Amino acid sequence: MNKYITEFVGTFFLVFAIGMTAHSESSLTPVVIGSMLMVMVYMGGHVSGAHYNPAVTIGILIRGKIEAKDVVPYIIAQIAGALAASAAVYWLLGKSFGPAPGADVGTWQALGAEMLLTFALVLVILNVATAKKTEGNSYYGLAIGFTVTAGAATVGGISGGAFNPAVGTGPLLMQTIVGEGSLGNLWMYWVGPVVGALVAALVFKLQCPDE
Repeated sequence: MNKYITEFVGTFFLVFAIGMTAHSESSLTPVVIGSMLMVMVYMGGHVSGAHYNPAVTIGILIRGKIEAKDVVPYIIAQIAGALAASAAVYWLLGKSFGPAPGADVGTWQALGAEMLLTFALVLVILNVATAKKTEGNSYYGLAIGFTVTAGAATVGGISGGAFNPAVGTGPLLMQTIVGEGSLGNLWMYWVGPVVGALVAALVFKLQCPDE
């Protein structure tokens, strides 16, 4: 249970940071989101592995570093955390939020951006947080947080910068519940990240065949 609570809390604060900065239009938004992820990774890495992302959980399952029986509870905890954070943002600001492709951005471009940056994120996580040669390092949280910062800064305007099915599901569900949006784009925030995670796990196996 401690692992599931950690996944809930870590995902909550990641999505809370995304939601609270979503309406600020600040140029520091990617830094805030990446920093929150970084500190939450350090908070929970020793307990649950600090996935906070169903795509990461799937990638780590393929890597063989999580038991199959934990996958569904992890994903449920992550989505619950994201939904609770979305509710907290709505309570504090009176406005919902949710990832969406940029204006005049095609579906394939948005999907491709989600896939590419989730690929980068999961590949970084597998190498800095699960590989034998980097075991015990102190920089894994920085590497993971900065990957999300870079992703949000580079393609956030194209795809919405989720790279995480929970970041898509919780906020879009809340938008739908309060009548400010729909679930029409939800599929791309599952398909893109999950495909990216699958490819990253396969590439990791090519990088580190002895693992």
